[in-house]
Amino acid sequence: MQPPKAADASDAEPRPEKPSPEKPSPEESGQEPGARPGASAEHPAGSTLSTSEADLSDRVSGDEPLLPARVHRPSDLLRLLIGVLAIVVLFAVAAFAHGTTAGLEEDINKGTGQAPDLLIKVAGLVSSIAVLLVPVAFAIERLIKRDGLRIADGVLAAVLAHGVTLATDLWVSNSAPGTIQDALTQPQPGQALTDPVHGYLAPVIAYMTAVGMARRPRWRVVLWVVLLLDAFTMLVGGYTTPLSIILTVLIGWTVAYGTLYAVGSPNVRPTGQHLMAGLRHVGFRPVTAMRADDAPDSSGDQSDRGRRYVVSLEDGPPLDVTVVDREQQAQGFFYRVWRRLTLRGITQRRSIQSLRQALEQEALLAYAAIAAGANAPKLIATSELGPDAVMLVYEHIGGRSLDALEDSEITDELVRGAWRQVRALQSRRIAHRRLTGDAILVDRSGKVFVTDLRGGEIAAGDLVLRMDVAQLLTTTGLRVGPERAVAAALEVLGPDAVADCLPLLQPIALSRSTRAHLRRLARERSQREREAVLEASDAAKRARSQDAEPAEDAGRRSDRKSQRTEKQAEKRARDDAMDVAREEDLLSRIRQEVLLIRPQAPVEPVRLERIKPRTLFSFIAGAIAAYFLISQVTEADFGAVVEQAEWGWVAAALGFSALSYIAAAMSLLGFVPERVPFGKTVLAQVAGSFVKIVAPAAVGGVALNTRFLQRAGVRPGLAVASVGASQLFGLGCHILLLAAFGYLTGTEKTPSSLTPSRTVIAGLLTVAVLVLVVTAIPFLRKFVVTRVRSLFAGVVPRMLDVVQRPQKLLTGIGGMLLLTGVFVMCLDASVRAFSGPETPHLSYASIAVVFLAGNALGSAAPTPGGMGAVEGALTLGLIAVGLPKEVAAPAVLLYRLLTLWLPVLPGWLAFNHLTRKGEL
Repeated sequence: MQPPKAADASDAEPRPEKPSPEKPSPEESGQEPGARPGASAEHPAGSTLSTSEADLSDRVSGDEPLLPARVHRPSDLLRLLIGVLAIVVLFAVAAFAHGTTAGLEEDINKGTGQAPDLLIKVAGLVSSIAVLLVPVAFAIERLIKRDGLRIADGVLAAVLAHGVTLATDLWVSNSAPGTIQDALTQPQPGQALTDPVHGYLAPVIAYMTAVGMARRPRWRVVLWVVLLLDAFTMLVGGYTTPLSIILTVLIGWTVAYGTLYAVGSPNVRPTGQHLMAGLRHVGFRPVTAMRADDAPDSSGDQSDRGRRYVVSLEDGPPLDVTVVDREQQAQGFFYRVWRRLTLRGITQRRSIQSLRQALEQEALLAYAAIAAGANAPKLIATSELGPDAVMLVYEHIGGRSLDALEDSEITDELVRGAWRQVRALQSRRIAHRRLTGDAILVDRSGKVFVTDLRGGEIAAGDLVLRMDVAQLLTTTGLRVGPERAVAAALEVLGPDAVADCLPLLQPIALSRSTRAHLRRLARERSQREREAVLEASDAAKRARSQDAEPAEDAGRRSDRKSQRTEKQAEKRARDDAMDVAREEDLLSRIRQEVLLIRPQAPVEPVRLERIKPRTLFSFIAGAIAAYFLISQVTEADFGAVVEQAEWGWVAAALGFSALSYIAAAMSLLGFVPERVPFGKTVLAQVAGSFVKIVAPAAVGGVALNTRFLQRAGVRPGLAVASVGASQLFGLGCHILLLAAFGYLTGTEKTPSSLTPSRTVIAGLLTVAVLVLVVTAIPFLRKFVVTRVRSLFAGVVPRMLDVVQRPQKLLTGIGGMLLLTGVFVMCLDASVRAFSGPETPHLSYASIAVVFLAGNALGSAAPTPGGMGAVEGALTLGLIAVGLPKEVAAPAVLLYRLLTLWLPVLPGWLAFNHLTRKGEL
C-alpha cells in the first residue's frame, strides 16, 4: 500500500489534549469540525472509549483530506422549499377561502372570550418576557461552550427575518388584495390595523431555528411553551389572527433554513481519526486508514455511496470500511424524489431514510447476497460514529472495478462471471438496482464480486429483476460490444430470461451514469455522420471541378441540364455517405442480437413513465393561464359585447385565418428545391391545425412537415434540413419584424422624431443583458453553441441550395411575410369586431408587436398549441397598448377560436385523408 498522499492530521496540527468528561464535544465547543483534523482524535459522540484506547487512536496515522469548515446541506434546501411552498399555500387560502378564515377567527374569538382577564394579563406578561429571555439564555450557554459561530448564524437569520417581515407588512398593508389583508390583520381603534407579521416573533423563531435550539429536547419544550403562550395571549387580546401567527412562524422557519443553506452549516462529518477510534471501539487495532479513491487499485469517485477507506491492522488482513453520514445520504435526494414521482410500477427506496435504516438495509442485503451464493464483500462489523454517521466494516477484497479494467483485460469468462452473480441474486429475488461498471469488482485472481448493494431490494418484483438484466446487458455492451455481452448473458441466464428484458431496454430504465454515457456516444455518432457527409460532398465537388476543366478547354459549354445533373450526383453522393456512415445505437444492436435467438421476443418498450416533465409543465402552465383567463373573462359583460359585435369584421377575420394556410405552404416550399405539389402542401398545413392540439406548437408542425416532405420524395436528411431552414429563417424574420414594429410603435406618439419609447429601449437592453449573461457563463455558452452548431451543420448547406434559386427564395420570404401579415390582420379584424365608437383605435404596428410577442411565447410554451400562454400574452399585450379589457378578452378569444379551435375538424379530415393516401 502506498503511503498516504495527504498529510497526517497529527503532523499538520498540534497534538490535541486527551479527551476528558468535562471537555465539550467538537460540535458543542464551537470548533469547526473538519477545519482542524487534529481535533478529530477525540472519540465520537456517544462512544465509551477508554483512556488507553483514546491514547492509541491519537497515535494512529490517518489519511484524510482537509474537510471544509462548512457544508451546504440538501436538507436545509429542502426545508427552505417546503417553507416557501407553505407560505404560498397560506396566501392562496387567505385570498380564496375568505369565508373559511373568517369563520375560524369567529370560532376562536368565541372560545377565548371566556378566559379571565387576569389570566390573560399574566400570560401576556410572562410570554413577553420569556420570548426575549429564552434566546438570550441559550446564547449564553452556547458562548460558554465556545459555540459562537452558531450564535452568529442565528443573529444573521434574525436580521434577515426582520427585513422579510417589514417587506411583508408593507406589501399586505399597501398592495395585497383585500381578502389577504382581512385574513392577516385585525382592526384597531383609530382605523389602524395590526401587523400582518409580528416584527419581534419572526426574528426570534429564525434565531432559535438557526442555532439548532429545536434539536435539544429541554430547550425544545421551553421553546414551544413560550410560542404557544405568546400566540394564545395575542389571539385572546385581539392583536392578531390565526393565519398571521402561522405566517409569522413560517417566515421565521423559512428564513432560518435559507440562511443556513446560503452560509453553510458547521461540518460535523467524522474524519479518519474518528473512524479509527470507532474501529478500536468494536475490537480492531487499526494502523493506517487510506481513502479508497487514493488507493492504487481503486478508481472513480464513490462519494455518492459513502466514503470508503482501506484500513490496515496491526494483526490480520486489511479491511474495507464504508462511512455514511447525513450529507452523503442526502445526495441525490431530489433526483430520487423525481424518479419516484415519474416512474410507474417500480419500487423505489424511500427518498428520506434515517442513518439507522440505511445501515440496516445495507447489512441485510450484504448477508442476503452471500446467502444466495453470490460473491459479495463479507460484512463483519457495523457501528455508529456519533449521531451523524455510521460505518460498515467489510473484509478487504483488493480488486479493481470493471470501469478500471482495460478493454483487453475484460475476457468472456469475466463477463460470464458477472452474469453468474446476477443469476445467484435473482434466484433469491434480490435486485441490485445499480449494476454499473463500478459495482462489479474483479480481484487479483479474476474472481468477480458484486458490490454497492446499498440501493438493492429484497423480494423484488419481476419488473425490477428484468431491469437488472437490461442494465447489465448495457453495462457489458458498452465495454465488450453487444455481440459478446448478449452471448455471455444467453449462456448463463438462457434465452428466455434475456428476451424478457427487451421491453425494459430503454434509457429511462437504466442508471443515471449509463444514460449519460449513451448520450455521449450518440453525440459522437452524429458527429461522425456529419463529417462523412461533408467529406463526401467535398469529394463530389472536387470531382465535378476536375471534370469541368476538360469541358472548359473543349468549348466552355454549360447548360442548366448539366448543372442539375451534377447537383443530383452530389446529393446522391451525400446520401450514400450517410447510409454508409449511419450507425445503430447500442440498445438497438443489443435487441438485434437477442432477436437472432428469439425472433418472437417482445420488443415493444414498457411504459415506465407515470408522468413526463412536459406533461407536468403543461398542466402547471395551463392552470396558471386558466386562472388568468377566468379572472379576465368573468369581469367582462359578454352578452352586451356579442350583441354589439360587427359580423362583417368576424367574416374578414375568418378569411384571413383561411389565407394563413396558403402562406404557410409558400413559406415551406420556398426552402424545398425539389418539386412538391402545392395543393397537397396546403392540405398538410390544414392537417397541422389538428396536430397542434395534441402537441406543442413548436414541435407538432415541425414533425408533420418533415414527415410530409419525406413522403413527397425528399430524402429524410434533406427534409429535416428544409424544415430546419424554414424554421431558422422564420425565427430571424420574426425577430427583425418584432424589432421593426416595436421601434415604429415607440415613435408613433412623436412622429416628428425617430426616438423609440423607453419600453423599447428597456426591452433591447434586457435582451443585450441576457446575451451577455449567456456568453459569460461557460455552461450556458456551451449549451447554446452546441445547439446552434448542430442546427447550422445541416441547415446551412440546404439554404445555400435555396439561394441559388431566387424564385424559391422569394417564395419562402414572401410566404413568411404574408403569414405574419394575415395573422396580424386576423387579430386586427377580431379587435374591430368588438370595438365600439368610443374604443381607442390601435395601429397596425401596435397589433403586430402584440401578435409577434404572443406568438413567440406560444412557441416556447410546452402546452399544445401554446394554449394559455398565447391567450394570456395577447390579452395583456392588447391591454398594455390601450385597449379596454372588455374588448381585449373577447377579441383574443375570437382570434384563437378562428386560428386554433375552428380548424380542428377540417384539420382532422385533412390528416386522415393524407394518411390514407400515404402522404403522411
